[in-house]
Amino acid sequence: MDFLPKKLFLITLIAAFMIGCSPAPKETKSIAEMSDMELTAMADSLAQTFIIVDGHVDLPYRMNVKGFMITKTVEDVSVETAGNFDYPKAKKGGLDAPFMSIYVPSRYQETGGAKDFADSLIDMVSRVPVSFPKLFAMANTPADIEGNFKQGLISLPMGMENGAPIEDDIKNVKYFFDRGIRYITLTHSRDNQICDSSYDTTYTWNGVSPFGEEVIAEMNKWGIMVDISHVTDSAAYDALRLTKAPVIASHSSARKFTPGFERNMPDDLIMAMAENGGVIHINFGSTFLSKESQDKFDKMREDLTNYRAENNLASDDSIYTAYANQYAIDNEVYEDVQKVADHIDHVVSLVGIDHVAFGSDYDGVGNSLPKGLKDVSTYPNLIKELLKRGYSPEEIEQICYKNTFRVWKKVQQVAQELQSDI
Repeated sequence: MDFLPKKLFLITLIAAFMIGCSPAPKETKSIAEMSDMELTAMADSLAQTFIIVDGHVDLPYRMNVKGFMITKTVEDVSVETAGNFDYPKAKKGGLDAPFMSIYVPSRYQETGGAKDFADSLIDMVSRVPVSFPKLFAMANTPADIEGNFKQGLISLPMGMENGAPIEDDIKNVKYFFDRGIRYITLTHSRDNQICDSSYDTTYTWNGVSPFGEEVIAEMNKWGIMVDISHVTDSAAYDALRLTKAPVIASHSSARKFTPGFERNMPDDLIMAMAENGGVIHINFGSTFLSKESQDKFDKMREDLTNYRAENNLASDDSIYTAYANQYAIDNEVYEDVQKVADHIDHVVSLVGIDHVAFGSDYDGVGNSLPKGLKDVSTYPNLIKELLKRGYSPEEIEQICYKNTFRVWKKVQQVAQELQSDI
């Protein structure tokens, strides 16, 4: 269903009301003529009117760290929490469909138990709508998200961060599809049985492994999006060569701003992904946004380590945490919302508006989020910045969800075609 006519009508009415004129479009101000207050109101309106999808939010692992997996309960995210994501923040920011990251640390590749751990996180996510049925709902398709949106529910689609839980059994691809996984990040911080990691230096496969080729084919067959965040460039190019459907990068940024940081995507890879029809979801973490911030964080880690040692303090000591927070502020280690918009601008200048989206990594990048984007209540700040830079409401709608939906629907279509050939 296309929501655009209703949305644009609402936006026109709001703009007209704000400037005290009739709702006739010819009498409303252009975006360029709006005051800062008017732009803020328009950004808030767009955030509430459009579906907002975020490619990567780490609530499941956050709940695991806090012990909810052990107790087989869920954190009360119906109220304000100390984390980046909860219901009040999401409603304020207009977030409708955060992909819940089923993050499986690379250590499980050595210890075993990756599949069981992934299952436990999936179980935990599934309990959230059961615990709060009037606030959240699971979602396996774009149509599910649209239906939930109409009911005012926040959708919880799931992506699995690290293909390690597939283990060495190709049947587990279908198993995780049946459990609700709709994208798989092929690896995480170390090379695994599928491909090489951008954080590793081993280059076990020099790209995608023979088994990884089977995994990608099976993902195409069942309708799981191939996620090339975290992989090496060679693995990403292999994935693009192998896949029959568009890919995503669920939480990566542009390497142009972070030279030498393979975790981000270089221009040639962004262009290749666009030719494939894919979408890069921009990561909000400050160290993903600029080399300057990376250098400041490196120095901060060194200085804070020395401070703890000199004062015999633990990392959770209140004296230390207060010092560390003030250090970060005084040394301006954080980037800002404008830098996230710079990454979006860069992708758009390279390959057009169709290939960029949000992939914040909220609750996953720790205390590194930029000024103006500290939690999920703040998407309007980014939308406002995009309006100021000349993006139209239609273009912002693409970034908010339509680009991701296009890829997801194409992946579903390819799966149906492949299954019909069986």
